[in-house]
Amino acid sequence: MALHDYESSEPMADEGDILTDINPGPVPNGADTGPAAGIISQYIKDFSVENPNAPQSYQWDGQPQIDLQLNIGATPVSEEVHEVELKLNVTARVEQGNVYLIELSYCGLVGMRNLPDDQAHAFLYAEAPRILFPFARRVVADASRDLGFQPLMLDPIDFNGLYFQRLQQQAEAQGATGGAPAADA
Repeated sequence: MALHDYESSEPMADEGDILTDINPGPVPNGADTGPAAGIISQYIKDFSVENPNAPQSYQWDGQPQIDLQLNIGATPVSEEVHEVELKLNVTARVEQGNVYLIELSYCGLVGMRNLPDDQAHAFLYAEAPRILFPFARRVVADASRDLGFQPLMLDPIDFNGLYFQRLQQQAEAQGATGGAPAADA
């Protein structure tokens, strides 16, 4: 069957389709006033992998205990662009000592325009980390495998839950200090 002979039984999108109505038309002077947010690019900013007790660590018995420390930060780059940074510190330990250490600073450039402050803050500290995490997780898995161990597959993280938990902690701290502002997330 030639390409031009193909007939689809599926209906084509018509003029009233929701996908075509998302942006109903241009605004005066070509201004883009709709809210927008997204990841522009992502990259490894800093990365350290240590196997401090090799080759002895390959002879040690026991399942390593994994200690994961996670920190999220956001830094303005320009008026509409922020750098969101996921810092992951992973230490694998057994009774005899550290098996390996992985420190990763994985970043994304986030573009935001016309978002209310509360939505922009939520995007920077909850949604952007949720988008970046699978890629950082892959870097950690590859690094642990390249060290000669089983790939470390970090469990998924509920960044939205962590975000709202942090907001609640800040609200409680504000109440306890008589309304003094708490440190930012």
